[in-house]
Amino acid sequence: MQVYKFGGASIANPVQMQQLLPIIQSVKTPLVIVLSAYGKTTNALEAIALTCKAKQIEEAKKLAKQLEQAHLDYAQKILSPDNFNVVFPHLNALFTELEWSIDDFNLLDFDYSYDQIVCIGELLSSRIFAAYLNQMQLATTWIDARDLIRTDTTYRDAKVDWEQTEKQVVAQCLPALQQAIVLTQGFIGATSDNASVTLGREGSDYTAALLAAMLNAESVSIWKDVEGLLNADPKQFKATKKIDLISYSEVIEMAFYGAQVIHPKTIKPLQNKNIPLHVKCFLNPDLKGTTIQNELAHIQYPPIIVLKKQQVLFQITTRDFSFITEDNLSKLYHVFHQLRIKINLIQNAAISFIACIDHEEDQIEALCNALQEEYKITRNENAHLLTIRHYDEVIIDELTKDTVCLLQQKTRSTIQLVLKD
Repeated sequence: MQVYKFGGASIANPVQMQQLLPIIQSVKTPLVIVLSAYGKTTNALEAIALTCKAKQIEEAKKLAKQLEQAHLDYAQKILSPDNFNVVFPHLNALFTELEWSIDDFNLLDFDYSYDQIVCIGELLSSRIFAAYLNQMQLATTWIDARDLIRTDTTYRDAKVDWEQTEKQVVAQCLPALQQAIVLTQGFIGATSDNASVTLGREGSDYTAALLAAMLNAESVSIWKDVEGLLNADPKQFKATKKIDLISYSEVIEMAFYGAQVIHPKTIKPLQNKNIPLHVKCFLNPDLKGTTIQNELAHIQYPPIIVLKKQQVLFQITTRDFSFITEDNLSKLYHVFHQLRIKINLIQNAAISFIACIDHEEDQIEALCNALQEEYKITRNENAHLLTIRHYDEVIIDELTKDTVCLLQQKTRSTIQLVLKD
């Protein structure tokens, strides 16, 4: 059995959805498909949630109607009239669910209300895709991921209840796989009270990994619009190199440092079951892609480069000249944790604590307010954080010329530099 995950770019329009058919037809084993919302649907739903937050309910309903019409147009382009009539009641039920979520929007619990709205995208796209596959004589069973993935109530970044989720996945997916392809949604789940949740960054990849681990899949394939994993972002760097084979731990390192690759929470379930993960190109399925698997002896990686822009370097100094040791570190970590601020690089001296974080003005203001009574705070803005794995001096010199280095940390395998142009 295999798990295929298709992202929003792969179904951005009806033509691209149709072009996925040969990829699916070529699979000779039972198949689970995990699908994202198409195109920019999640952004559109997020805009609806933010419009509700601004108390513009009628405007939010207008945006919802535009999204509804776009999905109906999409479905009509790809489905025969008879099949459109079959799927329309299911789509209409989801449009109604969206309208109810707008009417019931809770300004006091934005994260909860956000998830009730944003989850609709994957449900709509997967209903259309399931109808299309059945139309093309590929027997497909649509399953609501909210009936599979059980979570806690951490809305927008829900934590999965593994035991209960595994029971539901096995009970619903295994029987269906005997007769058909199983098609479900990435990114979403539900609490024990059946409230919709989203799983956070790269949630669709995570869903695919969970299902693969729970169903003991042979492999997972994530289909993207690139030829595989590259050693750097081609939008930022020239002459990037594709990596054919890479270990789970190396991908986790890349993600930790900010590379837009596979999220660590996706890797862990696969690593536990030793299930390889393939990154493939839906635009050219014949390309080899990249395989991510267990530790690989003697593999030589090219320099792996990650650049995070819009960084702020904070220096937090104790006002009473007390050392930055266990007590102060505990206080500081607690504040960062409470404000959900990720520290991208950290260093401390005798009485100062240095942290490099993303430039999010709301978070920065909250951080300063929380710390200013006990600590003196200075900051250096408009910085960027450069991380190079498997570096050499040539690549360091090349990537740091014409910059000022504010902070450097270096190990045998990794160098990180906070730079300003």
